[in-house]
Amino acid sequence: MSEERALQDVYAPRSVCYGCGPANEKGLHIKSRVVPAADGGTDEVVCDWTPQPHHIAYEGSLNGGIIGTLLDCHCNWTATWHLMKSNGLTSPPCTVTAEYAIRLLRPTPAKSLHLRARVVESTDRKAIVEGVLEVDGVECATCRGVFVAVKEGHPAFHRW
Repeated sequence: MSEERALQDVYAPRSVCYGCGPANEKGLHIKSRVVPAADGGTDEVVCDWTPQPHHIAYEGSLNGGIIGTLLDCHCNWTATWHLMKSNGLTSPPCTVTAEYAIRLLRPTPAKSLHLRARVVESTDRKAIVEGVLEVDGVECATCRGVFVAVKEGHPAFHRW
């Protein structure tokens, strides 16, 4: 996988997910990219995203629901990338959010932001991911979520 291409564009170009689907014309279109760990440890997945005026909650601040969606989708892609690599797969398993919690630490300025996420614990079908949303190097929100690979028969199984 080239670090230049987003995971969503490589593995799910037809996805219609509101947060991360390239094919959703009204979606947020996040682009998650892998940054390999220099020390051979856990890869970090990053995303830079700029809100539009219709994403605000009040003058100058990003809506909390948009923050939740950004972190949920970005952390989900971090999980699926990790599960693909750790299980030796050539394509990512379809993962869904089992649970996640967002901490809004301060008002998030509605300007260019940076997301970071990494897997902190995993099994062959589940990954626990921690994510951070920053603006100008200041943490504005954090996330911790559990993401699971679904099997045939689950409604999201063929979504990539």
